[in-house]
Amino acid sequence: MNQADLSKLVSALRIAVKPKPRRFSCPEGPAGRLEKLRATVTALVKYERIELNHPRAEEAQGYAERLISDAIRNGDCHKHTMEMADYWLNEKQLVHKLFKVLVPRYQNYNSSFTRLVLGPKTYPGYYVGTAILELKGNPFPALQPETHNYHYWLHNVLLEEAKKEFRSARQDRNAGTTESVTAES
Repeated sequence: MNQADLSKLVSALRIAVKPKPRRFSCPEGPAGRLEKLRATVTALVKYERIELNHPRAEEAQGYAERLISDAIRNGDCHKHTMEMADYWLNEKQLVHKLFKVLVPRYQNYNSSFTRLVLGPKTYPGYYVGTAILELKGNPFPALQPETHNYHYWLHNVLLEEAKKEFRSARQDRNAGTTESVTAES
């Protein structure tokens, strides 16, 4: 028997999704909760970077990842994918952006399509837990600068050697004073 390729049948998300939904309260109930998530996914596709509270950002990330991965896998001719895009995106011109801009951008991505960065803590005051949710490859400047290894730059190498010389001279000096103290006693 021929086995079906599971990667074609099941959308594989590239982020860890918690098995239970996050508990963020909504006075409108489950329908209001879904409306907030739809508004969040719509804003993410529209602006490509949004700042919101961490629990909602973490949950909306999973829905946005699933929407983009289904759009990449099935295209705009698939009925179910178009219904999902129509449901999750409140503004209908964003459906075109999803298929004409985002799908070509992420066609060859091997990692997740979104990035979740914890926001700064405001001091003093109550820490709300903000987060920045963004689509990768957006036109905005990077939130976190690239880390470089500056260890082998010339001035860092010279400073490291000077520290070693200073420490060895201090150890020799301390060893000399302890020998003179033990000799006197």
